Amino acid sequence: MQTITVLLIILAAIVALGLVVFQYYFKSKKRGKLYVLLSFLRFLGVFGLLILLINPKFSKNEYSIEKTNLVVLTDNSSSVASSKNSIDGILNSINTNTSLTDKFKIEQYNFGNSLKQNDSLGFQEKNTNISKALKTIEEVYGNTNSTIVMLSDGNSTIGEDYVFSASDSKFPVYPIAVGDTTTYEDIRINQLNNNKYAFLKNKYPLEIYVSYDGNREVSSRLTISVNGKNVHRENLKLSNTNNSKSISTLIDANTVGIKNVKVSLSSLQNERNAQNNTRNAVVEVIDEKTNVGIISSILHPDIGALRKSIESNEQRSVSIIKPTVNLEELDEVDIFILYQPNQSFGPVYNYLKQNKASVFTIAGSKTNWSTVNNSKRNYRIEDGFPIQEVFGVSNPSFTKFDISDFSLEDFPPLESNAGPIAVPSEGETMIQMKIQGKLMQSPLLYAHERNDYREVLLFGENIWKWRMQSFRNQQNFQNFDEFIGKLMLYLSSNKGKNRLEIDYESVYEGSTDAKIKASYFDEAFVFDSNAALSLILKNSADASSQEIPMLLKNNFYEVDLTDISPGKYSFTVKVAKENRSRTGNFSILEFDVEKQFLSSNYKKLNQLAMASNGKLYFPDKTDSLIQNLANDNRFVPTQKGTKNIVSLIDFRVLLAIIVAALAAEWFIRKYNGLI
Repeated sequence: MQTITVLLIILAAIVALGLVVFQYYFKSKKRGKLYVLLSFLRFLGVFGLLILLINPKFSKNEYSIEKTNLVVLTDNSSSVASSKNSIDGILNSINTNTSLTDKFKIEQYNFGNSLKQNDSLGFQEKNTNISKALKTIEEVYGNTNSTIVMLSDGNSTIGEDYVFSASDSKFPVYPIAVGDTTTYEDIRINQLNNNKYAFLKNKYPLEIYVSYDGNREVSSRLTISVNGKNVHRENLKLSNTNNSKSISTLIDANTVGIKNVKVSLSSLQNERNAQNNTRNAVVEVIDEKTNVGIISSILHPDIGALRKSIESNEQRSVSIIKPTVNLEELDEVDIFILYQPNQSFGPVYNYLKQNKASVFTIAGSKTNWSTVNNSKRNYRIEDGFPIQEVFGVSNPSFTKFDISDFSLEDFPPLESNAGPIAVPSEGETMIQMKIQGKLMQSPLLYAHERNDYREVLLFGENIWKWRMQSFRNQQNFQNFDEFIGKLMLYLSSNKGKNRLEIDYESVYEGSTDAKIKASYFDEAFVFDSNAALSLILKNSADASSQEIPMLLKNNFYEVDLTDISPGKYSFTVKVAKENRSRTGNFSILEFDVEKQFLSSNYKKLNQLAMASNGKLYFPDKTDSLIQNLANDNRFVPTQKGTKNIVSLIDFRVLLAIIVAALAAEWFIRKYNGLI
């Protein structure tokens, strides 16, 4: 307690005592036990009130010892499964060493595709993302004194290069290189690039990257087969000086359907790892292509962004068209995108009305609203409003197709000068408009359909910023491009809506991402969350089948097939107690990227250690690592003090005492006839 507080308490006692003496002993000459009692009660009441005003406090210091965090990261991928015994021994040495447990707070995690608590190690992960694991640890322990011990073979299959990200590391990293460090002679296919789709009577490209690790000149034969039939052979020669080669070839697409492409290299003599000598791919040959025409009289970055997104699917091509084009050329267009229509779009609107074509209209600051309103497209927008920023908010109740995967997180605003918007009641708002933090009644993105056509309306420009933000969020354009692809798919189909819709890929590279989604609607085409959907999966190789229930997730149903083996499958999605089902086919490629590595990449782990001010160790040097950590002065425990300010009095108790004292004094005075 501070000295000034003590002096104030003494002063309060003196003042209270002075008031009592003045009232009961100076002004009155009466004495006796009654006056002593009244004096005490008055003193208690006045002194209590003064103490309330002073509110005395005292500080209490609490000290604690905070240990440095020793974060142990263990690679849980299948590529280190052969080193299980070694990893278990290292973990046991770290966890039972008293010099470490006394100095550090040991936290254990494992990682593969993502970071997890180290409750068990199964070494079943199909991918290794070292960079993501290190970044997650930095986010969790960013404001603490910590260090990382990482047990891994150093082979990262997805994510960023962990060596470059380590240059900004907050903590020193001490890698322990597990696995075989011997370099073996090996020839392998590093990468196979191909298009998912090809068009009948055309050629589709294959790009193959081959590399060799060794000290001599070797020969190998590259063979490409399609559905079991050899279509290309090529002899390769590689050496320690010429250790990589790129092969590009074109394959004929003669028939429609799914083509299983297999690229293989003949093995070297005594080659230990032949699994990386083969790569598989699937190409679907189709006999039609969707032509999308973007009609615009102005130049704008949105047009380029839309073209990139639409053509990310090889089944679609985009052409840029002026509104003054000969209308006969529009006969080749399947989907029309009208970008910021103005007065010159009159003939185009007449053509669209006559041909009952589906349209995606994008309006912005250069849009002529009179032309749009006079086009008789069943909607109307008030004009004469200033340009303002509008944000998008996804509508979770949208049911025309699944948009749950489209994230608007951190998306910048679009620009619009549209006023109140009157849209058809039979349509649905896909994305709502938000202005200055207020959710508006007007839609930002709207979809509706009539008996003869479909239309999507976007009331804002600068959608190219959304595509860029999608890349910032996920390091790719997939989020945005897939959403635009769904818009194109919706517009390309003029058929009536099916109450049961399915969403799946025809080809999955490994079973990691194999998922099938379905949406089911009632007779009013409202999403039915109470339906019971199941998937009957049939293996085309042995005709075996199994029935799997589909789980409800937000506004769609989903089944996870990540555990099934590679092969060709057919499936049927059916609704219980309803005569309604949909079928499909897909293939899962046999590919495990973790099996492509035979040796540990200890050189790269050493680069990681040096970049983060750590040091590389091998399993037989674990004791040296433990000793160095125990003796490193950077990781000494620190003493932390906490100063708590505590009130000396309990206000409720003191108020009760004051009230009781003053009330008792008043009653006693009244009872004895004192004024």
